[in-house]
Formats: sequence, C-alpha cells, structure tokens
Amino acid sequence: MNFLLLVLETNSPVMRPRRSLSLLLTMLLLNSANCVWMLPAPSRVHMESVNMRHVLRWRPPQAAGHTAVLYSVQFQGEFELTVLNGSWVDAPECQLTPHTQCDLTFDLGSDADYNIRVRAQRGPRLSPWTQLSPPFNRRHTVLTAPDMAVTAVGDALHVTFNTLPLTAAVSVTVWKRGDELQADVYMLPAEQTPLHVADLQDGAVYCVRAHTVLDTHLRSSSTDAQCVSITGPDAAWTKPTTVTVTVIVTAGLLFAVFWSLLRCRPDVCQTYFRKEPLPHSLTADWDIRHPLSPEEAELCEQIHVSVDPQD
Repeated sequence: MNFLLLVLETNSPVMRPRRSLSLLLTMLLLNSANCVWMLPAPSRVHMESVNMRHVLRWRPPQAAGHTAVLYSVQFQGEFELTVLNGSWVDAPECQLTPHTQCDLTFDLGSDADYNIRVRAQRGPRLSPWTQLSPPFNRRHTVLTAPDMAVTAVGDALHVTFNTLPLTAAVSVTVWKRGDELQADVYMLPAEQTPLHVADLQDGAVYCVRAHTVLDTHLRSSSTDAQCVSITGPDAAWTKPTTVTVTVIVTAGLLFAVFWSLLRCRPDVCQTYFRKEPLPHSLTADWDIRHPLSPEEAELCEQIHVSVDPQD
C-alpha cells in the first residue's frame, strides 16, 4: 500500500516541477564545469589579403599556464556548405600550430564566400571556435602597383616584373615621349611576362607604365612612368666591342715596349737613351778657392834656394 502511494506521488503533477528543476540544476552544474575546463577563444580574427595572398590572423586567448597554446583552422566554401551538408575542412598547414596566423592562399581556390574559424588548445583543454565575420572572398584582396623594371636592348624595350599576384594579369602601356595619345597597351597574364617590344625608333625616348588587373573588376594603382632611350640595333654590341678593342691595343703597346727593352743592344739603346750630363751646380768636383789677403800672399811667395856643389 505504501509502495503504491509512493508511485502515485512520484507520478503526480506536484512532483513533475520538482524533477524538472533538479534536471535544470544538474545541466547548469555540468555546463559550468565545462566552462571552467575550457580555454577562452581566440579574439580579433581577421583576414589580411594583399596581391592574392590570404593570411588569417588572430590574438591568443588570455589564459594562464605554462603549456604552449596550439591553434587549428577550418574553412567552409560553397561546395562544403551546399553539397557536403555544411561540413568543415581542416586547413592542412594550420593544424595544432603554435603561430597566431595561417596562410590560406592555396586553400581558398575559388571566388566564392568562405566561412573560416579558429580555436585554441592547451593539453586536453579546448576553446570554442571563433568564426571570421563577415565571410571572406578573395576578390576583396588589395592590389598594389607592380614592381617593374624597363631596359633598352638595341632597338627594343624589355619590361620585367618582380612578383605578380596569382590569377592576375598586367596591363602595360608604352608610348613615345611627346606622343602619349598614340600609346600601345599590352595585356599579359602573369605567367607570360616579361614583355619584349621590338622595332622601335632609333634615338627616340619611350616611356612605360603598368598596373595589375584582376578579373577586369579590380585593378591596382599604376607604376611611375619609366623612360629609356633607344640607341639602335648596333648598341648591343658597339660598347662591348669598343672596350675589347681598347684592351687589346693597350696590351699590344705594353708588350711592344717591354720586348724592345729586353731585345735592345747596349750601343743601340745608348743611341735612343742618352745620358745627359748633370749641371755644373750639381757636380761634386767643385774648385773652391778662398781669396788671400796681401800679407798672406807675401808669406806664400816662392823662395828659390841654390846649393853649391862644392860646399
């Protein structure tokens, strides 16, 4: 009888709120325990994209401890979102990395919007995911003016570029100084540079300017105009030939002089190389005479003594 009463009391409407309240308290305690053991999430997640190089950056969580914090990055494109039921893909180069940045240049391979997220891990403790907001599209990259060098090679221009963005093209404008309205424009994919413009006017000055283009919707600022003088088709070999001939002639003259000195006979050499006498003022056999006074002259008169042989 008492057992039946207990069952009835348990299933009675009075007991149901008490059970709900206990379950709610239990869930709150479990969640609070999980929060104590979870790391704070990374903050200030942002993308830096310049010239089609996409680098995700973030700030580490403010959590005390001596163990290193490692980070993992995931992304989700249009294919993952629509075809793979919203699944996420691990960034291969950014799994359990100690760095606070991740290069996603080769992972974000289309012009779709990408959701990107990052989380921290220290030992067994994990942080919540921090998602990039808003989603990133590589068409939002910042293009800078290309690094260009222009040289004249004979009657042609040679235009080279240091580094160009992936999937981009470069627009090159070439004109003769004073005639900019008649400029020629060359559009080249990044993989087809450098540019060679031949058959230009000898003695004229040509100028070049370029900018980077991405899908005809985004373009960089233009480079400064670089102008060079066209010296003609012979200029490519005239200067090296002149230098070579000068070196050969100089070496021949020096060889002739040394050979003449070694083969010259003494009598012939004296004819060509005469020794000039030194000036009298530089000779060492000077005749130095001191003037004598009259008294000294009398004392120095010669005395002739005759000797008689009989004595």
